[in-house]
Amino acid sequence: MTIAILPARLANQIAAGEVVERPASVIKELVENSLDAGATNINIEVDKGGVKRIRISDNGVGIAKDELTLALSRHATSKIKDLSDLEAINSLGFRGEALASISSVARLTLTSKPKNQETAWQATAEGRDMAVTVQPAAHPDGTTIEVLDLFFNTPARRKFLRTEKTEFNHIDEVIRRIALACFEVSFSLTHNGKMIRQYRAAITKAQSAKRVAMVCGQKFVEHAVEVHCQHDDMLFSGWLAKPSFARNQNDLCYSYVNGRMMRDKLINHAIRQAYADLLPPDTYPAFVLFLTLDHSEVDVNVHPAKHEVRFHQSRYVHDFIYSVCHKALMENNQLLDFQEEHLPTENQVEPVHESVQYDRPDYVKPLAQMSEQHINEKAYSPRSATTNNYTASPGITKSAVDNYQKLMTPIVHDKRDSINQIDVSEASNVTTVPEPLHHIEAFFIAIEQGQYGIFKQDDSLRLLSLSSLAYQLHKNKILLHWQLSETKPNKGLISQPLLLPVVIKLSEQQVLTVQHYQVELELAGIVVTINNKGNKGNKGRVQIRQFPALLREQDVSTSFIQIIEKLSSFEHSDKPQKESDSNIISAVASVMIAQHYTEEQAEVLWLEAEKALPTQKIDTILLKSVPLDLTSQVKQLISITELDVTH
Repeated sequence: MTIAILPARLANQIAAGEVVERPASVIKELVENSLDAGATNINIEVDKGGVKRIRISDNGVGIAKDELTLALSRHATSKIKDLSDLEAINSLGFRGEALASISSVARLTLTSKPKNQETAWQATAEGRDMAVTVQPAAHPDGTTIEVLDLFFNTPARRKFLRTEKTEFNHIDEVIRRIALACFEVSFSLTHNGKMIRQYRAAITKAQSAKRVAMVCGQKFVEHAVEVHCQHDDMLFSGWLAKPSFARNQNDLCYSYVNGRMMRDKLINHAIRQAYADLLPPDTYPAFVLFLTLDHSEVDVNVHPAKHEVRFHQSRYVHDFIYSVCHKALMENNQLLDFQEEHLPTENQVEPVHESVQYDRPDYVKPLAQMSEQHINEKAYSPRSATTNNYTASPGITKSAVDNYQKLMTPIVHDKRDSINQIDVSEASNVTTVPEPLHHIEAFFIAIEQGQYGIFKQDDSLRLLSLSSLAYQLHKNKILLHWQLSETKPNKGLISQPLLLPVVIKLSEQQVLTVQHYQVELELAGIVVTINNKGNKGNKGRVQIRQFPALLREQDVSTSFIQIIEKLSSFEHSDKPQKESDSNIISAVASVMIAQHYTEEQAEVLWLEAEKALPTQKIDTILLKSVPLDLTSQVKQLISITELDVTH
């Protein structure tokens, strides 16, 4: 068996198998070409379900006479020039296969006139020979493409086509999908000479809603929740039907990425997960949703029909879509009854993710699989905290390790081998080596019970509370952020929206504390919504929407409860009432204290305190340390030693 180059006509017919599945596929490709040409008015005419004739005319920029023949050649396109264009595709069509593939299995006529060209010209190609003839024609500015006798030369393909009604239904669905993606473009669809659809250009918000109603039905609009959320360079908007509008089939599931209609698994999974148990069994949601993001962040060249895409940050996109949809559904008061039987127990987070396996796609893996840097830069998610083993930093970047090693250069110990386990969340900001310690001669000699550091001062050993040291350090850090926050006019902590809102249930007393300190909580970057309406089961439910950026590594629910309990202790304390700001600052600082410190973490904690706290504060902390009296232990050791000597 010898190797040979395929003839051009055979190669085009093979390509046609990917591009031209049925008449609806032809219309999709041609209408997308019209949209790429800047058309604002597109007319589609079909006969016999598109098998006999397809005619699409537009008012786009048109094709110059000298390029008509080239336009019908395979791999000919005006939309990409080099690899850099392929990495950020901003057009609907780009492969240059559509016209060549269609003309290889049908009789195609292309008539076009650019605005700056005096007359129109027409190119004709028929079937296998692919011979193109060009002649003058009469035509307004724009382009018209006529496709006759689809699959006339490939009867094996033609016999797989369905009835005229079925094929037209597929065409109708394609136009409906495209009409939802391009509100500013007018569309008309005619079948066998009869006007079936006419969508006028929608400029205003009301006109857009009217087009959605024309495509999806007025009841869909009446039962839909409108969503609109922008995060960094991503925008997610559209209409999301309430669970009460559940469908028996997935006929109203429309999703788009940068204007391109999608049947993407990642998007559908995120949307379906947002509904969770809100939908009855064996039903489907209804939605019209649009995702817009940087073209370089999505690869559209992964599916022959371009129905699926690949996101460079799939998990981030998945959680963003899930978060927006979930929030929109939760904000709808009618959803409270749906979750009554699934309310969490006292002080527990309401589950927001189904359990997943690690061999599933990236977007359904736990968020902990993402890099620390990506989580901090792109989104603040409570799951990034709940999946960590301890309350310190869950991951260390290479730059942080390098900076820490520079920091430790003058005072090296063998135990630095375990550097990768140290919490250096702040060390990455240090670029200079600190002066040698002047309050103690060395680092902690040992750590007792994970909370107390033993160090040597002068000729004695002393015991220092690491919790007290950490409290002062974190309180100082909070005060700095409180004064320098750019998100508030005067004071407060920088707040970040939770990617996944956290719902917890509080006791009556805890709710009263939240209500009493609601202003102070907002200053600290904690935004909550309390629900005390409805039935008894819904009372006391609190939804946390935003949390302080300083607590991004903490478990949201646990931290919130600790803050509330701390504030409650201030309320019921016999001591004079402190300033409200001081109370909330103290409460937040107490949450940042770790429950257990290793020797390495204690050493880093001390270095941070030396660098950040004033000398007077350091001296006060040292004064609160206590000496270790080893007299009894020494006596015991002497008695054992003397016993060994006598024997």
